[in-house]
Amino acid sequence: MGLSLFGGLAGILVLGMPIAIALLIATGISVFFFSETSLIVLVQRLFVSLDSFSLMALPFFMIAGGLLEKGGVSKRIVNFANSIVGGLPGGLAIVAFVAAAFFGAISGSSTATVIAIGAILVPTMLKEGYDIRFSVTTLAAAGILGTIIPPSIPMVTFGVSTGASIGDLFSGGIIPGILLTFLMSVYAYLYGKKNIKVEYKFSFAKILRTFKEAIWALLMPLIIIGGIYSGIFTATEAAAVACLYGLIVGIFVYKELKLNVVKDIMEGAVINSAMIMFIVGAAAAFGYVMTKARIPAELSQFIVSLTDNPYILLLLINVLLLIIGTFMETNAAILIVAPIFTPIILEYGIDPIHFGVMMIVNLSIGMITPPLGVNLFVAAKLKDGLKVNDLLNKHLGMYLLVCIVGLLLITYIEDLVLFIPNLLK
Repeated sequence: MGLSLFGGLAGILVLGMPIAIALLIATGISVFFFSETSLIVLVQRLFVSLDSFSLMALPFFMIAGGLLEKGGVSKRIVNFANSIVGGLPGGLAIVAFVAAAFFGAISGSSTATVIAIGAILVPTMLKEGYDIRFSVTTLAAAGILGTIIPPSIPMVTFGVSTGASIGDLFSGGIIPGILLTFLMSVYAYLYGKKNIKVEYKFSFAKILRTFKEAIWALLMPLIIIGGIYSGIFTATEAAAVACLYGLIVGIFVYKELKLNVVKDIMEGAVINSAMIMFIVGAAAAFGYVMTKARIPAELSQFIVSLTDNPYILLLLINVLLLIIGTFMETNAAILIVAPIFTPIILEYGIDPIHFGVMMIVNLSIGMITPPLGVNLFVAAKLKDGLKVNDLLNKHLGMYLLVCIVGLLLITYIEDLVLFIPNLLK
């Protein structure tokens, strides 16, 4: 059955089917021809998997990110980041990473980060003499911070699919997010030192002024993480609070959020969350059949027979995830792969929070990896006449390299992930 399940899935995906449809068709074919299980059970598994309080966090975080994005938050974050690091060589590129880290702590979405920050920074970078390919590639790379810095939609997906604490995943992503921000900023600094003349003057007064303007946006991640760990609310309730907070800030504080825009944000969140929910349900049915066929157990035995060294195991998993992330959307990949690997890593004594953050960082790299790197397609739209092929350049190669270096550090230095969750406990 395993061959029909995965072979069918691969064949259907090659035909261009959406991942959720491909999962359901492959599952249905395998059950119909190679199992005595009723197809009605698959329908039941699909709906039962969506009966989850934690899954409600997905649309709420999408709405909260949209409210703050359209409410004037992104430009204030960019101004604040620019006041801090804008005077460095390659300052505007570094601003892209710092601003993406801040905005990622609000939106939880990679593509939203690229659009919100890129729409402001790309024209400014071109005006200051930055190469167009470098500028747009930088924004595509900066976008991956949106799924690593908490709150993160893929972290919610991982927590739901494996039972790991979403709050611990959120706090575990803080240091890895800062690490990747720093590593990519180093390349931007070296590029700027060689190619860009800096005329910006550092001003402490400007930092205070822009911080005051951005303070309402910067408070939101503290409210979310602080509220979860203080026991005031769960991750799902935190997402609902974030929606209310974003609405108040956008309408009454920054006064840039209009009611007709709120309607569009709600519609977008409904559509995007429905897509993810469909994948969740389809992946649950797929996983049920995998479990019935003992595929995870057999795969676990096979991997255990290859090595008893957890470091080699993590290396093998990383290589596999880098390949998967190149061809599959992040949330879909988590839903399919995480339930398979979680029992295996527990057998090796690997912390599931550490593994979860490692997996999300790994799959996030796939967002800027051709041929299906979604951030590359989104970033290419930031400038008229630019094609995705224009982003396949040496700058993208360097960003991928430093991200993989960061991934290896996160993989083998467990405290980079677990220090803050352990501290908060």
